[in-house]
Amino acid sequence: MPKLFKMMVSLSLLLAILVQPTYAAEKNVKIKVTVVEIKLVENNHVGNEWYTAASVNGKEVSAGSSVTLTLKPSAMIQLKAYAQEQDKIPEDDTATASVKASSITKTTTKALSVVVTENRGRYSGNTATWKFTYKLQKAS
Repeated sequence: MPKLFKMMVSLSLLLAILVQPTYAAEKNVKIKVTVVEIKLVENNHVGNEWYTAASVNGKEVSAGSSVTLTLKPSAMIQLKAYAQEQDKIPEDDTATASVKASSITKTTTKALSVVVTENRGRYSGNTATWKFTYKLQKAS
């Protein structure tokens, strides 16, 4: 009887190993992200001198430039837009978005809106709006 028991336990373990799902490693995808445009779309007396910055996964990318990312399909692409009015007491704002790499199946455009609010002086409360446009597409 002990031999039969050992054989059944061994067979059960072997069967358990064989029926385990096999997971293929996630195949990396290449995504090209282009900062298409950084545009001041409205400025209600907030300021005339500005600093703007767009970034993709923490890397600054200038308008008209691209970055190609190699990512796992489950990874997120982090987009960030920043605008700062440049004066003695600067005002600023940031907008962010996350896009899952696997969701990029065709060329996709993502726009972020950054609204900077004047916080002092006679125009206090007025706003300026910046639009940052990103294009995401699979790269070869």
